[in-house]
Amino acid sequence: MKPPAVLDARGRYERRMVGWSDDAAEGGFAHTVRLEDDARGIELRATCSLAPGYEIGGAEVRVLAGAIAPAVREAAPRLAGVRMIAGLGRRLGEVLGEDAGAALVADAVFEVARLARQVAKVPAAVTAAIAPDDAAACRRLDMGGWADLPGSCFTYSEEGGKLLAGRRVVPILPPSFYSPAAGAARVFVRRKLARLVRTGERLHLFSSMHDDVHGFDLHYEIDLATDTIVAADSTTSRLPYLGLCDEPQARVRSMVGEKVDALLRKRSAGLLGGELGCAQLFDLTGDVLKLLDA
Repeated sequence: MKPPAVLDARGRYERRMVGWSDDAAEGGFAHTVRLEDDARGIELRATCSLAPGYEIGGAEVRVLAGAIAPAVREAAPRLAGVRMIAGLGRRLGEVLGEDAGAALVADAVFEVARLARQVAKVPAAVTAAIAPDDAAACRRLDMGGWADLPGSCFTYSEEGGKLLAGRRVVPILPPSFYSPAAGAARVFVRRKLARLVRTGERLHLFSSMHDDVHGFDLHYEIDLATDTIVAADSTTSRLPYLGLCDEPQARVRSMVGEKVDALLRKRSAGLLGGELGCAQLFDLTGDVLKLLDA
């Protein structure tokens, strides 16, 4: 395969993201995402409704560095009314177009969509009645608050529920997290880093995410001569349910031997995601694979 076009003269590329969610008086949250590399940077701030609507109420883009087409910046308010559900990529294409910076803004919207799936507003009377170490009750709280969670990964699958009943599982977040105080700032904070590094005929892909509930550091190694993944590993320093979320993490090694082609991201859904997999493992892998075509 040809080395990715985003690599600089040193054979490196890095993209950084920091995002956070603030309580918004109108009943949802205001999500802010700063996305940047060495050439460009933007900050997207969007107010969004709670699950299951995930509807953008308003959005604005601030340019931090580099060239972002005026048409893209001016299109941000037209994101109002867009629901961050299936088909989001198509709708973003219609609103943002294809001018310089449109893809970066679209990626920032996807990060907002992910933040929106991490926060909730559950009455304090409900969460106060749940013991912080009651994993089964915390899992029921999750599945009741987010209708799209059941079956989305191993932890929220039927098999995951059976496993939970027979072993000790430790939830990382206290139930009170889902009942933020009115006007609370930075209810949830996330940092991500994607890096490509070429070393001779090998290309190394690094993808990490650290937030209040997750700690992922992924690494893939590609043999450029054969377009094949020859190594894959992941370190998880924090997971939502210790003793349960651990189960699908070894699936990262199923990527070894995969050809790096136009269909790899689609194939990775079956290898890493679904009811036997981990949604975060799949997303982080897809994010860094996407950079190969940037």
